[in-house]
Amino acid sequence: MDPHDVRSFSENLTNHNVLSPQERNLLASILRHARQTTDDGPSMARTVDVVLARAVGEVLLERAAEMAGRDVLEQIRQQSFPTISPGPPSPGPRPPAPAPGPGPGPHRSSSRIAAESTAIALQEQPDFLRAECVVFAEFLAAQELEELTRYTLEREHEFHISEVISPGVEGGVVNPEYRRSRVLMDLGQQGERMLNRIQTALPRVLEKLGIEAFPITRVETQVTASNDGDFFRHHSDNAEEEIARRHLTFVYFFHREPKAFHGGELRLHDSRRENGVWSPTGEYRIIVPEQNQIVFFQSELLHEITPVICPSQAFADSRFTVNGWLHR
Repeated sequence: MDPHDVRSFSENLTNHNVLSPQERNLLASILRHARQTTDDGPSMARTVDVVLARAVGEVLLERAAEMAGRDVLEQIRQQSFPTISPGPPSPGPRPPAPAPGPGPGPHRSSSRIAAESTAIALQEQPDFLRAECVVFAEFLAAQELEELTRYTLEREHEFHISEVISPGVEGGVVNPEYRRSRVLMDLGQQGERMLNRIQTALPRVLEKLGIEAFPITRVETQVTASNDGDFFRHHSDNAEEEIARRHLTFVYFFHREPKAFHGGELRLHDSRRENGVWSPTGEYRIIVPEQNQIVFFQSELLHEITPVICPSQAFADSRFTVNGWLHR
């Protein structure tokens, strides 16, 4: 390979932050230590450089291959939006027009986002929605993910039982046969950081989903903790009058390492509207929770969370998500 190509390739990997800041600091410390303690002079230092270069190169190639593979898969998904053939929604009772959600009022940054959004006419809703979504991996920087996780774990006592309709919204009820989880309504500065990242990604998200830009009048966010046996049966995020203006939903996945649960898949259902009510067609797409991954989809789309299996049942081992909704 031409040396210029090698430099371009390594610079590209650097720009994509394939190595975390902690890994970079560790390598720098090793190099400094090697030069300070080597008794055999430059020859041994060069040997250390060669060994480290080979090891780092193998790690970079492995991670770069994974990143490239994810990009290719995502491009294929966005071009064809395949569905997983037929699978019914989770069994169980279906109360009339359930809707999830948070919060008593708009996030403080919603006005700023709205001011920067472009207002245009909204199209009429279709009668069929395919299970389309946009997925971004490695959404937050490593330090940001660490701070969000620490913030969440320190506030275990502030979580409360989820309701079928938003806490603080008239008519909200606890229905353990339909939804089981706990929610934290106050994200503090973590919510502001998340919304800044979402705002940056929003033009690409809207383009991929085929949604025209819209004026954002309100933003809702919450952290959801799902532990052993928790789930949420299929529902739409804007099926009730109080939350009917939700237009775009996002779900950000995170958890403590090592991952101590499985299950808790996000299932997006192909949906058909009949007599003003969305119903699943039997085709759906599965999103397996992955660390530091975010998913965007239209709020009308029926979706569900399959049961979580967390053997320890410890709060810190839960499946955590930042859930949010952009209102038009």
